[in-house]
Amino acid sequence: MKEEFIIVLDQGSSSSRALAFDLEGNIRFKAQKKISLSYPQPGHAQYDGMELLKSQTDSLKEVLAKLPEGSGVKAMGLAAQRSTVVLWDKETGVPCAPALSWQDGRAQGELAKVPVSNTAIHELTGLYKTPYYSAAKIKWCLENIQEVKTAAAAGKLLISPVSGFILWHLSKGKIFALDPTQAQRTLLFNIKKLKWDSGLLEAFGLSAGQLPAVLPTIGDFGKIKIENFTIPVRAVLGDQQAALLGLDVSSERSAALNYGTGAFLLVNTGSRLVKIHGVLNSIGWQEAGAKAPCYFLESTVNSAATALEWLKVKFGIFSELSEVDAMCRLSRNRLMCLPAIGGIGSPYWDFSTFTTFAGFSPHTDKHDVVRGMVEGIAYMVGDSLDLIRKKGINISEIRASGGLSNVDWLLQFQADITGAKVLRMEDTEATALGAAIGAARAAGVELPRKMKVSKEFTPAISDAERANLIKGWRGFVKNIRKTSSDLRKLNMLPHA
Repeated sequence: MKEEFIIVLDQGSSSSRALAFDLEGNIRFKAQKKISLSYPQPGHAQYDGMELLKSQTDSLKEVLAKLPEGSGVKAMGLAAQRSTVVLWDKETGVPCAPALSWQDGRAQGELAKVPVSNTAIHELTGLYKTPYYSAAKIKWCLENIQEVKTAAAAGKLLISPVSGFILWHLSKGKIFALDPTQAQRTLLFNIKKLKWDSGLLEAFGLSAGQLPAVLPTIGDFGKIKIENFTIPVRAVLGDQQAALLGLDVSSERSAALNYGTGAFLLVNTGSRLVKIHGVLNSIGWQEAGAKAPCYFLESTVNSAATALEWLKVKFGIFSELSEVDAMCRLSRNRLMCLPAIGGIGSPYWDFSTFTTFAGFSPHTDKHDVVRGMVEGIAYMVGDSLDLIRKKGINISEIRASGGLSNVDWLLQFQADITGAKVLRMEDTEATALGAAIGAARAAGVELPRKMKVSKEFTPAISDAERANLIKGWRGFVKNIRKTSSDLRKLNMLPHA
């Protein structure tokens, strides 16, 4: 009897990966290709769309070549970064513009031209009117890049988050689809009606024909043929939602925290949409045949690993992220740091405040700088969790995953500042596992979850100390936001 596998494509902010799971839930083979994110000028962050595609295709081919002879592929799942957008010509398949990253802020000015209020956009999409999401980026490309204008005028322009672009190419143009978790991140998708919103499409100058079909997250997307394999595509979803499936955050009031390029706190609210000012409503996933998806409250910290990578690359403070925990432990002087690279996300949604440190003295050293940045990430997560609790949703335990979850100092401070127990999961492949579970489920197979808790972090400070730290942090953020605004008005620090 031939062995069967579940293939997962994991297209992230820094690499494209392919993994082969056996039907016992074990990762048997994997391949990874790095991708380059360029910053051509302040506030701009972009990829080469064809490089994204090649990296994902090459990693898939490499994994398929590793499968034992005679093996079959039961199903494939695709998890991808959510707000990075690709615009391409449907006749040539070639992008008409750079793939603007979710971190790209160049479209801030376009939002002011859109005649829809922030309140209305949040009600329709669960998101906020920020350049973080795709719609404003698309509008910017339509107004500033001639190739995009030409393709749109000729009726040849296709637009999608990364997953739709990859599927379109892998299927040779036969599959132009994605799921609600990805569609939502365009800022054009109605999360109650689960379809493209005609009013928002009109406001941003787009038509539904330029966008993919929206299908249930876990279901039938069609088949692709590659390297002598015919592969049923059975799950497509955002990377954060895939991590939730992998971490089994499937019951109401359960919570997960994924520390990656950004830091994302998600709390399951079941079939209910719970509105909290400053916190997102995200679709968790939708299964084929289900009347409604599950919903999550989501807090987004725009820069987590990005902020530490910035310290590494721009200042040479350390060589590898694996050094971060030890550096925090060597710190003897607390600094306050607001990590605002790519803007401040939840619950402030502020793209004009500068990354700022406070508290330097003659005794400050590089260890203090790293610790300050790490604690700033945790403070930002804590701000949103506090709002969620005030809504009556008590969260006492959080499952943590992602690359930065290996930094003990970060998880301990997260527990201290929130008063919640933080559980580091043994296997940080939550995103890939979630995509595999979804694809397998649609194919009639339930993969066993292999993830276990590797370490628990419980609060180690008093309630009074926690309250004092939070009071100081909130005052710091308030003052820095005002100072940043004042400096911009004076045109002293105008850079993005």
